[in-house]
Amino acid sequence: MDRQRIILLFAGAWVSAGLLSWFLYVNTIAPKPDVRTAVMAVTKDLDVGVMIRKADLKRVSVLQKDIPKGAIFTEKDALGRAVLYPVAANETLVTTKLAKLAGAEGVPATIDAGMRAVAVQISDVSGVAGLIQPGSHVDVLYTHPGNPTEAITATLLEDIKVLAFGRQTQIGQVIDPKLPKMQVATLVVNPAQAQRLELAKNEGKISLSLRNPLDKTFAQGLKPMGADVLDPDYQDRLDRARRRAGMRTAADIQKALTDAGPKPAAPIKIVKAEPPPPRAIVDVYRGEKHVQEVFHD
Repeated sequence: MDRQRIILLFAGAWVSAGLLSWFLYVNTIAPKPDVRTAVMAVTKDLDVGVMIRKADLKRVSVLQKDIPKGAIFTEKDALGRAVLYPVAANETLVTTKLAKLAGAEGVPATIDAGMRAVAVQISDVSGVAGLIQPGSHVDVLYTHPGNPTEAITATLLEDIKVLAFGRQTQIGQVIDPKLPKMQVATLVVNPAQAQRLELAKNEGKISLSLRNPLDKTFAQGLKPMGADVLDPDYQDRLDRARRRAGMRTAADIQKALTDAGPKPAAPIKIVKAEPPPPRAIVDVYRGEKHVQEVFHD
């Protein structure tokens, strides 16, 4: 019985030693199969500021041990992001070389060539009560303040794209509530429109009018409006005043005033003061001569 138990113990020991040797061989000496993983790479060289599009991406298979830190594995994680550092063709994309999704550092890449981004200060009223979002299309209205004869409102620009609203560059983007709110809309315009917009900002008040982004119609021949449109009887009263003045238009009145020129001054008349009446007159006779002596006070 003791001999049989000893044989079983030796057999168990040999089996355990064999299994341990096989495990060590498999994990240390035996060749491992190559484990590969699909990652995203670029099809061509990309410069700084380029926004990645679908044509710029391709899927490549690399050894798991060769996958760089921060590699991007899906297409959706790379699309629409701007390149922060140059990327060579066939290079694996990593998060450190791309702008954050909806991050401010990637916004310049979304501006088309030849266009400019201009910020406009607005309020809840002039900004359509917060309905304007990044990607919206708006008309820019300019109001010049003044008295009823000077105040006008005009449509300055039409169908302008909103690049950002405050710190929000995409709809649904979460902004840190600790950051101060910015009532600013960033508009994408061409250089000439940027000049007009900047001048209008300094000369009057800017408001935004929200429009359907699919609406590409423009208000042809729309003229600036003055304060007279707020008073239905203004034009009638103005016409009556012109008729009383014998003029048909304001231009006629101005021309008449110009042609008349300045009114000449009246000539100055010099009036001599009459002397006071004499107190007494004495007749004096000296021979044939007769002289009157006049005595005054």
